[in-house]
Amino acid sequence: MPYVAPVAEQRFVLDHIAGLAEIAAHERFAAASPDTVEAILVGAGEFAEGVFAPLNLPGDRAGATLTAEGVVTPPGFREAWRAYVEGGWNSLAAPAEHGGMGLPFVLAAAVQEDLGSANLAFSLCPMLSTGAVEALARHGTAEQQAAWLPKLVTGEWTGTMNLTEPQAGSDVGALRSTATRLPDGRYAISGTKIFITWGEHDLVDNIVHLVLARTPGAAAGTRGISLFIVPRFNADGAANDAYCSALEHKLGIHASPTCVMHYGEQGACIGEIIGGEGEGMRAMFTMMNVARLNVGLQGVSIAERATQAAVDYAQSRIQSARAGAASREPVAIIGHPDVRRMLLRMKALTQGARALVYFAASQVDRAAAGEAGAKARADLLTPLAKAWGTDIGCEVASLGLQVHGGAGYIEETGAAQYFRDARIAPIYEGTNGIQAADLVTRKLGLEEGATLDRLLAEIAAAAAVAPPLAMLAEAVAKDARWLHGASIDDRLAASYPFLTMLAVATAGMLMARQLSAADGEGPFLAMKRAACRFFLDRIVPEAPGLSAQVSAGAAPLYAVDDEAFRA
Repeated sequence: MPYVAPVAEQRFVLDHIAGLAEIAAHERFAAASPDTVEAILVGAGEFAEGVFAPLNLPGDRAGATLTAEGVVTPPGFREAWRAYVEGGWNSLAAPAEHGGMGLPFVLAAAVQEDLGSANLAFSLCPMLSTGAVEALARHGTAEQQAAWLPKLVTGEWTGTMNLTEPQAGSDVGALRSTATRLPDGRYAISGTKIFITWGEHDLVDNIVHLVLARTPGAAAGTRGISLFIVPRFNADGAANDAYCSALEHKLGIHASPTCVMHYGEQGACIGEIIGGEGEGMRAMFTMMNVARLNVGLQGVSIAERATQAAVDYAQSRIQSARAGAASREPVAIIGHPDVRRMLLRMKALTQGARALVYFAASQVDRAAAGEAGAKARADLLTPLAKAWGTDIGCEVASLGLQVHGGAGYIEETGAAQYFRDARIAPIYEGTNGIQAADLVTRKLGLEEGATLDRLLAEIAAAAAVAPPLAMLAEAVAKDARWLHGASIDDRLAASYPFLTMLAVATAGMLMARQLSAADGEGPFLAMKRAACRFFLDRIVPEAPGLSAQVSAGAAPLYAVDDEAFRA
């Protein structure tokens, strides 16, 4: 089935959850008038449907390929990218002073959702460029911004993030790439990076890599890491000593080139430092935090696409009479109770995840506009949005395959591709386990716990609409107190179930708000009320059961030694 952008749903969430009108009231975002927002949502939906979506299945089959001339993208991708750039879609939330439109990040997130639903592999390219723009806009010098931002903003050039190395994995502090200062103030870069998304491709003339490396004599661990601009072509037009030696053969996102990148093998890779030596992680986290919200959004994107496909299949697949019906004539499987349960669960989870990610993105805009407490709330919500959002993408894609039955396990229907594509999102940009660890070790203590307390108070206030939410809010508050006094091992052992509880509680609050706002007639509002009630009455009650896992501590995990796991 063709993808259809959920414009009405996006507008509803932007209005009632993100509070887009309040954000647009700030001078910084005054360009986000109602007419502009509507035009962007409709236009982006049409672009995603007509340009990116038709390339999804053929792109998955063809994949990106490495040739003697470099990485070649699937047929049609170069033309689609050109249309994307010419349409101005890459510049929505970029600063106006660097050629962007200066629109709210949450509005750009809705556009990114459409691109991800239409073609997740393709959408990764602009997603990473967005992070590169943010890092340079906040940490680059005026000269660096003038040199690199204009074409990154338009999409004429693309950007990447280079962290991971073969021996280091998620332990960024163990990286070995080096940067040696040259007489002219630039640096000679040397090292190998792996899992570099869109690290090499044929869509644009230049790729601006942001590379983490260590200067001679730098402190051990992350304190000694610096960040460098390492372009494919330097400012003078000379080719840099940087190349892709291999593409990873992956479970999904086949059209997205995942590269092994080498820097300085000929001793001629030149980079410019961003900030000072040893300040790399501060600048990189600017990029990563944007990327983590956008990865959470990928969960929403895949969930939306999988849900649309499952609903279409369930309405067209005729099989068996409905149990208890007077007629013995076969009906569309959407009429069978368990299929209907799966479809409603898919709808409810997708809408809950969208609300959470948009809510987090709106806090980024509010913080940029100077609203008190917004940055801390964005920091608290980011691991929830990234981890739970991507978990939901996987669950909904799996349910979509289940609705299709045997046909879903066959590649031609597309359901299997959504399932394969979704599985990477809980892994990259910091695994979901890392997100949970970040939550319990850093984010719960923001403003000495006041950030969490305010969120829990809002969740409890929403419980008037949904009594199960009150039980969950009490369980989360109790477990947060337990975590405060727990050992580090116990906190980490509890981190993932606690993150899930807090994410479901927050999404439950947002679904309760939507239920209160969904007053009126018509299919959209009827489905909105049904999805909200399903989430509050069936999904929220599942979460308090995780409290037992939180308070169990780490001891049961170490009841046997390492070798016993082989038994």
